[in-house]
Amino acid sequence: MTLAPSPSPTPGAAVAQRLGSVRRPRSVRVLWLLVVLAVLVAVMTTSVAVGSRGVGWSEIVAALGGSSETIGEAAVTKRIPRTVLAVVVGAALGLSGAVMQGVTRNPLADPGVLGINMGASLAVVVGFAWFGLFSATSIVWTAIAGAALAAVFVYAVGSLGRGGATPLKLALAGTATSAALISFLTAVALPRGDIAESIQSWEIGGVGGASFSGLRTVLPFLVVGFAVSLLSARALNSLALGDELAAGLGERVVLARGVAALGSVLLCGAATAVAGPIGFVGLVVPHVCRLLVGVDHRWLLPFTALTGACLLTASDVVGRIVARPSEIDVGIITALIGAPFFIAIVRRQKVREL
Repeated sequence: MTLAPSPSPTPGAAVAQRLGSVRRPRSVRVLWLLVVLAVLVAVMTTSVAVGSRGVGWSEIVAALGGSSETIGEAAVTKRIPRTVLAVVVGAALGLSGAVMQGVTRNPLADPGVLGINMGASLAVVVGFAWFGLFSATSIVWTAIAGAALAAVFVYAVGSLGRGGATPLKLALAGTATSAALISFLTAVALPRGDIAESIQSWEIGGVGGASFSGLRTVLPFLVVGFAVSLLSARALNSLALGDELAAGLGERVVLARGVAALGSVLLCGAATAVAGPIGFVGLVVPHVCRLLVGVDHRWLLPFTALTGACLLTASDVVGRIVARPSEIDVGIITALIGAPFFIAIVRRQKVREL
């Protein structure tokens, strides 16, 4: 007697099988959501309260009410936009990294690792030095254009040869592109002594010069980026199965990948324009969130936004505490956190696909 072969799973069953293999119970996800929200409130409160000058709760409450009569109230008033910017930029970078990892199926994908941050930075610096672009809106558009060009270039280079765009080839292409762009950026900025100092400060990445006017300029771009990225969750779940299965599910693979990448580039470019090239947030956060809520992008993407906001705001607070009465830019703190994490991912995962 011969046994009939077991039927192969349908594409829909394959999706359910993949998500179910790393699914977290809904109660666990809701619990982690409450924890992350509590941490975010705590770090935002700490960010407003902590700085080179100590302030009391009465001054914090008065400053939140719009008063800036005392020195303490004025200090809190300056910290409020800084805190809001850290939250928004951290959320944008965390979400951007998660989308990039989903689009490329590359565990090392990150706006910094893939050279997208440096593409945005170089475009802004060239705009400063050669075209006199100093208006906030023109800087945002320039940064987004630079990020998009860098993303397309890195993906094209990483797709050359046999096997297409593998995680290792994309990481190598991004690293090489970043090094080349940094050299070009230095060559552009050094002869311009009138702007070199401000450019060097901006290149490190930080939120110290935050203002609500600057945030209002970049906010529409961030809103569109958040919306496009979050709406791509189902498509990213399909793409995680591979292009053939995604197409079998009725997904337009090229369109889905392009739309998700567009949302990621918008977030990365806008965040870089307003805060400089802050690295490693988009690398660290998605991996941590997968441990908490699994790989279902419908949960993963919102969690990466919230967790990215927590990480960047906490890093900004740490930078203010460890160097009192001065401070360390947040880009340096995230690099100190992210570099060992990057090495650990390479050693443990051997840059295999997600």
